Amino acid sequence: MTVHPPRSGADPDSFQSLIERIYLARDAARGVPGTLLWFVEEVGELVRAIRRGERENLEEEFADVYAWLATLASLHGLDLEGLGRAKYGGGCPKCSRLPCVC
Repeated sequence: MTVHPPRSGADPDSFQSLIERIYLARDAARGVPGTLLWFVEEVGELVRAIRRGERENLEEEFADVYAWLATLASLHGLDLEGLGRAKYGGGCPKCSRLPCVC
């Protein structure tokens, strides 16, 4: 797997940058398919925590899903924060309102 170059304009203090410093080498060696399976497993654990109303576990699973999502974005050379702001920074992508009135 080719590790993409540093993300353009990425904040070195961002959560995604932290996850890269901790796990990027290992995740790049695993590749996108293997990393995607880990992400999907964590989403399943989050769903269980939501359904069961397990507050402590819910916090842990949200953090895990966020970390794996950040890793997948990094493996594709994408800045997760930048993508979110680009799409939603002006409000709803359809009506541009805050809150959405669509």
